[in-house]
Amino acid sequence: MTFSRRRLLSVLTALPITAVTLPATAQRRDVWTATAAYEALTQDRIRLLDIRTPEEWRETGVAQGAWPLNLYDDKFPERLFLARDLAEERPVALICRTGNRSGGVMQRLRASGYTNFLDISEGMAGSAAGPGWIKSGLPIVSAEDAIANLPAALSA
Repeated sequence: MTFSRRRLLSVLTALPITAVTLPATAQRRDVWTATAAYEALTQDRIRLLDIRTPEEWRETGVAQGAWPLNLYDDKFPERLFLARDLAEERPVALICRTGNRSGGVMQRLRASGYTNFLDISEGMAGSAAGPGWIKSGLPIVSAEDAIANLPAALSA
C-alpha cells in the first residue's frame, strides 16, 4: 500500500488529536505496580508508605522498606507531608490493602495540586489492577520491625 501526499497529510494532521486523547485512556504515570515500586525502592528512587491500619500490618506484615503510617490516625495528613519532606525529592508511593484507600488519597492530592506522589493501585493483597505485593512474592517484614525502622520524626 502506498501513501499519497493527501493520505500522509491526513495521518499527520490526526496525530495531535490522538496525542491529546491518549492520556485519558493510557495508564497514569503516578499509578505503579507493586513490582515497579519494589524495584524503585531497592534503588532508593522512591519512599513507600503503607497507609493501612496497625491491625492489617500485624496480619500480613509490611512491605520491606515501607514506612507504616495509619491513614486513620489524626496526625496522618501532617505525617504524610513530613514523609514527603523526608523523601528529599523522591516520589512518595502509597500502598494499602487493595488500592482503594491509596487511590482515594491520590485523588485528593491530585485535586489539590500536589505532585510527587504515586499510587500502588494493586495494593498489598491484590486487586483488579494486579496481584499485589504479597502474591508477587515481594519481601515483607513484621509490623514491629517496620515500626522500629520508621524515622523518629514520623513516629512522634
